[in-house]
Amino acid sequence: MKRRLPILALAVALAAGAAYGHDAANGAAQDAAHGAGHQGAAHEGSAPAIGHPGDPAKAARTIDVTMTDAMRFSPAVLVVKRGETVRIVARNEGRLEHELVLGTDEDLREHAEAMRKSSEMAHAEPNMLRVKPGGKAELTWTFDQAGRVPFACLIPGHFEAGMKGEVDVR
Repeated sequence: MKRRLPILALAVALAAGAAYGHDAANGAAQDAAHGAGHQGAAHEGSAPAIGHPGDPAKAARTIDVTMTDAMRFSPAVLVVKRGETVRIVARNEGRLEHELVLGTDEDLREHAEAMRKSSEMAHAEPNMLRVKPGGKAELTWTFDQAGRVPFACLIPGHFEAGMKGEVDVR
């Protein structure tokens, strides 16, 4: 029993810290619960799996991405060089709200599940943007590791309909 008490105390402390200071009225508490640690999630001591927020002044180029009500991104595959900082400008050409979220496959699945439970979550993370119909938004990102970085629209039904893409980091 002595071993379980410190673990329980740690879990309670972490839960209290996660809830501290969040405004549930605008969805920030739910957002913190599902996305606060996802951008830049690391794999066992390695560099961040998906990269990190980039300095807009150091963006090598801009990549335009279109979002449509056909539940597609165009282009669905973005090609960048390892270490490159790019500005991604997402334009919503549909009549529905859409979002673009960079993350690992696991993070995107978890986030999609959280969105199904509370679709009005506020997004304040640098790897996420939400775009109203006819609007545009941008994020600047540095892709540190070669490989595949998935992105998706996690509004309920959109992810399940195939609104996904990936960044091919070479």
